[in-house]
Amino acid sequence: MAEIVRMPKLSDTMTEGVVAAWHKKVGDKVKSGDVLAEIETDKATMEFESFTDGVLLHIGVEKGKTAAVDSVLAVLGKEGEDITALLASAAAAKPKEQVQEPVASTPAPQATPVASPSTPKAVAPSHAPAPSAAAPAPSHSNGRVKASPLAKHLAEEKGIDISRVRGSGPDGRVTKSDVENHGGGSFNAPQVEGFEEVAVSQMRKTIARRLAESKFSAPHFYLTLEIDMERAMNVREAINKQIAPDKISFNDLVVKGVAVALKQHPKVNSSWLGDRIRYNQHVHIGVAVAVEEGLLVPVVRFADTKPLRTIGAEVRDIAKKAKEKKLQPQDWEGNTFTISNLGMFGIEEFTAIINPPDACIMAIGGIMEKPVVKNGAIVPGHTMKVTLSCDHRVVDGVTGAAFLNTFKQLLEEPALLLGVGAI
Repeated sequence: MAEIVRMPKLSDTMTEGVVAAWHKKVGDKVKSGDVLAEIETDKATMEFESFTDGVLLHIGVEKGKTAAVDSVLAVLGKEGEDITALLASAAAAKPKEQVQEPVASTPAPQATPVASPSTPKAVAPSHAPAPSAAAPAPSHSNGRVKASPLAKHLAEEKGIDISRVRGSGPDGRVTKSDVENHGGGSFNAPQVEGFEEVAVSQMRKTIARRLAESKFSAPHFYLTLEIDMERAMNVREAINKQIAPDKISFNDLVVKGVAVALKQHPKVNSSWLGDRIRYNQHVHIGVAVAVEEGLLVPVVRFADTKPLRTIGAEVRDIAKKAKEKKLQPQDWEGNTFTISNLGMFGIEEFTAIINPPDACIMAIGGIMEKPVVKNGAIVPGHTMKVTLSCDHRVVDGVTGAAFLNTFKQLLEEPALLLGVGAI
């Protein structure tokens, strides 16, 4: 008897999926365990295996199309079996909001298993008006146009007849800016406006929904501290010489420092659950990773118990998997606190939106060289600003400040940090 295969729920936040690829076509025999299709969720592209044997009789969602969770993905059965009644029954059983179409109203483009969907470039031509005939002509001398060498060179590059350019310099001399602002080329070619529209991926839809919910439902407040990073820099350099060719990063020190500080301040390692607050006794650090379509937050589990080298290796591995869209649910679920680090991009200070269900997220700025006061004297120094975003329903200002000061102490006295776990 024919059996319906439905769009699976492959992550806790998934409401719809895109079929990135089919591995079988109608008429193919399928065995239990065979990969039927690749499904793009809001967090990764995952292989979907058949749970039964049979022949693929029907494909309900074509490659590149979007469908809600539990929509008819395919039908498996015996060769030649009539499935008309089965499909009609499945359509009649849909909730009203799903009856219209099993796919999104705006078709997504063809997508490979790991590439983000995009639409072809759409260009809308807009013809600029021709230069006014009444505009004064540039000054000439013995039939030659007065223009700077740079203006002549630029006009030649742009294909502009420099004799048609109105000069703004002395005696009508044509300058570089005159050429740049000139409206027409040598053949009065029309200027063209262009734009590109890209279909919103499942990942971007979920990022938008979850962060909007967080920003507008959780009352955020922010605490910023500046940390002296001189000793942390010296310790990192010494450790990397010792463990070469392995290396630890400043981000690894931050992850370890946050994890150790959370054990001392469990009220920050918490979640708002509506009618109750959860205080987590374990420390799972979510590390925001930038990918083409937004941010993913893979998790370093039990980070307080792990040495720096292990943390570094895990972060590199999960970052690579995130960018290749190979993360599995266990890689991104269960965070109790999140770190977002933009220091490597030269950002000195920023605020981050809390990543639900966490009560807090820490934004890490870059290490900046600047004058600092030590022992009453102004000397060169290196500092790093961190900003803690807190959900005021769970964490009060004093609680957040105490946590930040512990974190600051751990990075300014790295011996305290290293004493908690081996390198």
